[in-house]
Amino acid sequence: MDPSDQKHFTAVDYVIFAVLLAASMGIGLYHALSGGRQRTTQEFLMADRSMSCLPVSLSLIASFQSAVAIIGVPAEIYTHGTQYWFIGCAYFLGLLIPAHVFIPVLYKLRLSSTYEYLELRFSKAVRICGTLTFIFQTVVYMGVCVYTPAFALNAVTGFELWGAVLATGLACTLYTTMGGLKAVIWTDVFQTAVMFAGQLAVIVVGVNQTGGASEVWRKVWEGNRISALNLNPDPTERHTFWTLGVGGVFLMLSLYGVNQAQVQRYLSARTEKEAVRSCYMAFPSLQLSLALSCVMGLVMFYANTLHFGCFPQMVIYFVMDMLEGFPGLPGLFVACLFSAALSTISSAFNSLATVTMEDLVKPHVPAMTEARATLVSKALGWLFTSYAPITAVTFLTERALIVVVFDLQVALKLFGMVGGPVLGLFCLGMFFPWANPTGAMAGLGAGLALSFWVGIGSIFNRSSGARPLSAGCRAALLSDNSTSAVHTALDNLTLSKPSGLNRFYSLSYMWYSAFSCFAVILIGLIISFLTGPMKEEDVTPGTIYPVFGKLLCFLPEHLKKKLCCVTPRGPTVSKIMDAGPIPSIS
Repeated sequence: MDPSDQKHFTAVDYVIFAVLLAASMGIGLYHALSGGRQRTTQEFLMADRSMSCLPVSLSLIASFQSAVAIIGVPAEIYTHGTQYWFIGCAYFLGLLIPAHVFIPVLYKLRLSSTYEYLELRFSKAVRICGTLTFIFQTVVYMGVCVYTPAFALNAVTGFELWGAVLATGLACTLYTTMGGLKAVIWTDVFQTAVMFAGQLAVIVVGVNQTGGASEVWRKVWEGNRISALNLNPDPTERHTFWTLGVGGVFLMLSLYGVNQAQVQRYLSARTEKEAVRSCYMAFPSLQLSLALSCVMGLVMFYANTLHFGCFPQMVIYFVMDMLEGFPGLPGLFVACLFSAALSTISSAFNSLATVTMEDLVKPHVPAMTEARATLVSKALGWLFTSYAPITAVTFLTERALIVVVFDLQVALKLFGMVGGPVLGLFCLGMFFPWANPTGAMAGLGAGLALSFWVGIGSIFNRSSGARPLSAGCRAALLSDNSTSAVHTALDNLTLSKPSGLNRFYSLSYMWYSAFSCFAVILIGLIISFLTGPMKEEDVTPGTIYPVFGKLLCFLPEHLKKKLCCVTPRGPTVSKIMDAGPIPSIS
């Protein structure tokens, strides 16, 4: 972007941005000095299992609503129309199923790490594989979440790129390691309010300055940005009702059903009912967040800001330009953007520390005292919140992914490629009592291989269904000192009808989670039956959700028991229980 076109913060904007960081660190300091002062792993990693449903539900929203979404969704609506809005249909089952399937199983087991379940159900090797897969996914996504708002802000305002990255990292480091999960959750509550306020301010001012809601509606209707219901069943179509409403359910399940960052919040609730309520309470807030982002994209279209540059710059430039005469409001939106980044990466830091401690450290040092375990947990928090992972990943993405880092599709594709196989692994364990450890390992490996094959193949061939970049965006990127990877990526973002293997690579990114989930289940079951299915007496009590028993309720009890392993019998597991034996799920 031409430096003469750059916008600048006023003193009030800087103050508001600084208040956000100070308030976040203040919440961490408060929880570090109150209560049990984070002296036990249960308090530091699990908030002492004392949280109510309201803060948990808002934290669930903040963890999901990353800066990539706040930038990406308006850009998506601006460019392609309102078809993406139909993903809101997936939120219903995407939260209902975790509330009534995953939470009852995982909460009753009294876990700290989600992947402890995999050892109880299968084996220690499966647990470690699940943990390492989650760590890989989270570290990569963490770098993208930090880099995206910093890159956009730098492009539009000249705000120092590494200054923004370091400020975000430092704030997260302090309040995450000082206050533990309780500080992370309550900071998420504060940051959720900031996110809503920032988006709402942009919409209200934008609508008022563009002639009112009726004028905005007229312009977006004439501009063909109000999308009709697309019932095309073609799985290579980028966005249809089926890709968003059905494929989106599996994406939501990979996030809200088995992802450690979200499950850890359920497990921090004081009761199972509070955890279930938090899922229900998250639904309207997620719909509101989606609506605000989509309306902002429509207001942007009315203002005709495409010539301002590429997607991340476009959103930030629009906001800075629209709010230029309102001191403090640009700072509020930037605070909104960085609130989303802070909430996402703080959740990632805390969950990474938890799984590393519970899955990789404790099993090898069983005699560790509680005081030492708490100290190690905090050290892991410092390790993961150090700048090395962030700067390493953002350095790699700065040029190689400059074209796609702003695209919401990339973030959701990552969740589908990695989160989908993990979802399949949990579904294999919970719903299919015959699945054995060999089948689980084979299914996970095959699912990851297939999803990465399709995902990487789509990058080297063409982005699934994507429209070409604007001429201005292409020129802006190519005028920079771009690498050959950028040129190649730009050339791939052209429309052509796929055929042969290319059609397989053109699978909509919204189907990645479903595709890889079913691949894990199918291959896992085949290998399990070939190597000897699990026997009822070998299944750990409480690890099976009798989905077939509920669906086949018309069968006699003895047949349901034989087919579905409704009430598995076996020795109770005491190594993780501090409140009695594990109950069966009936």
